[in-house]
Amino acid sequence: MKLVSAFFRLVRWPNLVFIALTQVLFLYCVILPAFNKADLVPNIYGWRFFLLCASSVLIAAAGYIINDYFDLDIDQVNKPDKLVVEKIIKRRWTIIWHLVLSIAGIAMGFVIDFTSRAYLLGFANILCVILLFIYSISFKKKFLIGNVLISLLTAWVILVITWAENSHILGFDSNDQLNVNKIIRVTFLYSGFAFIISLIREVIKDMEDIEGDRRYGCKTMPIMWGVNATKVFVAVWLIVLVAALLIVQIYALRLGWWISVIYCILLTVAPLLWILKKLYTAVSSEDYHKLSSLIKLVMFTGILSMIFFRIYS
Repeated sequence: MKLVSAFFRLVRWPNLVFIALTQVLFLYCVILPAFNKADLVPNIYGWRFFLLCASSVLIAAAGYIINDYFDLDIDQVNKPDKLVVEKIIKRRWTIIWHLVLSIAGIAMGFVIDFTSRAYLLGFANILCVILLFIYSISFKKKFLIGNVLISLLTAWVILVITWAENSHILGFDSNDQLNVNKIIRVTFLYSGFAFIISLIREVIKDMEDIEGDRRYGCKTMPIMWGVNATKVFVAVWLIVLVAALLIVQIYALRLGWWISVIYCILLTVAPLLWILKKLYTAVSSEDYHKLSSLIKLVMFTGILSMIFFRIYS
């Protein structure tokens, strides 16, 4: 039982649940209503969507595993009480699990390609696996590039759903009733939100882990620029995100989406402003950890707002 518990901690099971929930909500709240109005069936639906969602989860799990494999020394400094690799699960088994999960995720992508009108999902999954591996061995220790890469892959969790409908979106297999522009706008709205808030969280995590990162020669933003300059960087992106969300709420008000606006103000904008305030006074690793956890909560409430597209569709 201890081994099973350790494995689920290794793969960050709450994050995997969040990935699956994000994709399920996007399909059922954004994609399906638009396709139902146009009397069309999405490329990815039923068992194919299950495979797409499973492949995203498995590749993410493999990424977490390989990241902990290469971060063993750093984690012994930053979070020794949370170690799983070598302490509970041997390093050779982490490599085996990484390979098994990666291959399974890639295979599922090719199955979707061969059985639907979606294209290049298998190759996209290969690219994701490669990028996560390179991130773990190199990019994570470099200035900003690792943060941006993880943020892009976070956005891809949403983008891949729309990408899978490329035959419809590009007009190869569609009709005039499908509101392609709306699908694209909502896709970039949520993927943009995912990118920015993930970038904020990644940089805050670098401030949390600064001691271990510095000891092992990492060149993260807090180490290269200093903590104060990094706080300014994070604050700027927080302000950009809040401003973007407020602009979206003005548009929502014009549509009469009052409940949606109240939800967003109370559960996304207000917490982000609170995080901005707390960022100024944060000094310890524990402070940054709390901010990181709050940002994860805002990511959750932000993604849940997809439900309003279902309600108002």
